[in-house]
Amino acid sequence: MTEKMTNYRWTICIMMFLALTINYLDRQVLSLTWDEFIKPEFHWNEAHYGIVTATFSIVYAIGMLFAGRLIDWLGTKRGYLWSIGIWSAGACLHAFCGIATEAWVGLEDKAALLSATGDMAVVISTVSMYFFLAARCVLAIGEAGYFPVAVKVTAEYFPKRDRAFATSIFNAGASIGALIAPLTIPYIAKAVGWELAFVIIGVLGFIWMGFWVFMYNAPEKSRFVNQAELAYIQQDKQLEAELLKKQQEEKKMPFLQCFCYRQTWAFALGKFLTDGVWWFFLFWTPSYLNTQFGIKMTEGQGSAMIFVLYAITMLSLYGGKLPTIFINRSGSNPYAARMRAMLIFAFVPLVVLFAQPLGTVSPWFSVIIIGIGCAAHQSWSANVYTVVSDMFPRSAVATVTGIGGMAGGVSSMLMQMSAGQLFVYADRVQLEFMGFVGKPAGYFIIFCICSVAYLVGWTVMKALVPRYQLIEN
Repeated sequence: MTEKMTNYRWTICIMMFLALTINYLDRQVLSLTWDEFIKPEFHWNEAHYGIVTATFSIVYAIGMLFAGRLIDWLGTKRGYLWSIGIWSAGACLHAFCGIATEAWVGLEDKAALLSATGDMAVVISTVSMYFFLAARCVLAIGEAGYFPVAVKVTAEYFPKRDRAFATSIFNAGASIGALIAPLTIPYIAKAVGWELAFVIIGVLGFIWMGFWVFMYNAPEKSRFVNQAELAYIQQDKQLEAELLKKQQEEKKMPFLQCFCYRQTWAFALGKFLTDGVWWFFLFWTPSYLNTQFGIKMTEGQGSAMIFVLYAITMLSLYGGKLPTIFINRSGSNPYAARMRAMLIFAFVPLVVLFAQPLGTVSPWFSVIIIGIGCAAHQSWSANVYTVVSDMFPRSAVATVTGIGGMAGGVSSMLMQMSAGQLFVYADRVQLEFMGFVGKPAGYFIIFCICSVAYLVGWTVMKALVPRYQLIEN
């Protein structure tokens, strides 16, 4: 009698999904509290916030570069524990920035911070910004490990035909985290203070770690994976042996050697040209709704809008399934199917061009259109990550993922810094663009850049790697 296959790989996928959900909750606490709570308390403007988010992005980028190599050395079980442990500690550290600022500038309490004026207000804004930068850097270092280890786990637990779908499932944690955040974080901050909002969300990561310790092992060592499931997971081995001939035990790929392949540069540039879009909408949408329409996150309408926006991004689950459909119907190789799907997703963000004009009719149009653009990004992201595991040996997957993640982080840093400075400048000189004046004009400029980024990214990737080619180590 044939042994019935277990499906423990999907349990591991759900664990990665929950980890990314917590990850994005931690990221969102600042964006959902800075405009109403942190901004007035510490006398910030968009430039301060832009510097903080840009610094997070560049530290995240640098961390991704080294995290991939570290994950390849630590392995997936320990790698996940170190990553989520560090970022959870970083999330909790944000809560102490107010206390540290009061002590540094010699003020007694929060009321004294709020009532400060003149030079003291400038000192408070600068000092508090640096404390938030420090906490944000710890958060970024920890979070940098997530995608290298998640992609490596996916390569261990899923055959190539299922990897994009598995990635789209755990990647949906970003949308779920961003979706839950506006329904919880602003109200926690309003009820018990913004400081406890950081602590409460940060503790969730430590809880996740307790489950991971007992639940995870490599599939060939896991007591929850039977031989039938293991055979399914490892079904690509024979095909890879035919394509690459017979290899001896896989060696570690030297770090610098990774940069010698066009596949690495295609992935890195694909991330660089598109990641800044997602991070911009993640960090700035709450502020955009308040600036443009006067809608606050502690109000029902604001929470509902962010909820709807990220609910729309859940459509990205189908984005991960699309390459599998192409493979099953046409028998095309994984890379060809993935690039075909990514081209479809690259056209969808063009709708973001209409977010600002239609926002004059109703802010709901802006929210829905941005949501569609974010759904396209998540579909794109699920596939661009699996390009690495399709073509690189498993020993190099986390390293190359880290290189691409660094490129994406640099992109985000440039976007955050530029956006913050642009909004302050646009407001000061009353910049005009396509019928909009001031900060709305600045937002429209950024939206135009976001809308075409994916077509540019797809073109660059296709030019560098026109066809499927496995890397032989």
